[in-house]
Amino acid sequence: MKSGAPSHPETCRIVHIRLDQADAPRLSPEAEHERSIAIYDLIEENYFTLTEVEGPYHLVLRSDSRHIHFDVRTVDDQPIAGFFLAMGPLRRVIRDYHMVCESYYDAIRTKSPSQIQAIDMGRRSLHNEGSALLQERLESKVVMDKDTSRRLFSLVCVLRLRG
Repeated sequence: MKSGAPSHPETCRIVHIRLDQADAPRLSPEAEHERSIAIYDLIEENYFTLTEVEGPYHLVLRSDSRHIHFDVRTVDDQPIAGFFLAMGPLRRVIRDYHMVCESYYDAIRTKSPSQIQAIDMGRRSLHNEGSALLQERLESKVVMDKDTSRRLFSLVCVLRLRG
C-alpha cells in the first residue's frame, strides 16, 4: 500500500466485479478456473481506491483490441469513473504469461514434480512482472496493494484470451 492511503478500509475496496465478455470465446476449463479464483480472492480481500473518490466500488472490466476499459461504479451502480489502460506495454508479458500457463497446464498432466515446479516459477515471475506493470500504469488513477494488482492482472489476462 502507498503511504497516505485513506484510513477507512471499508471505503477502499472493490465489493463487486464483473467481466464484460459478451463476444468472447468460451474459456478453457483452466482459464475459467483462474478467472473464478481471481474474482473470489479479489472480492474477499483487496485494497483499491480511486485517487479522487472513495468507495466501496463495483468494477466492470472490458477489453477491446487495444485497451482494457475500467468502469468504476458505486454500490448503487452509478458511474463514478471510467478510464482505459493501453495494452501496448502489457502485450508482451501477457503473451508470455499465456504461453507459460499453457506449458504449466500441459506439464501438470505429463511432467515430473520438479519440471512442474520450474515452469511454475517462470509463471509466477511473469505474473509478478505483469501485476507490477499494471500497478505502475494505473497509479495516477488508482491506489491498490500488490495482491489486488496480481488478481486484477489475472483478470486482464482472462479478458485477453482469444479462442
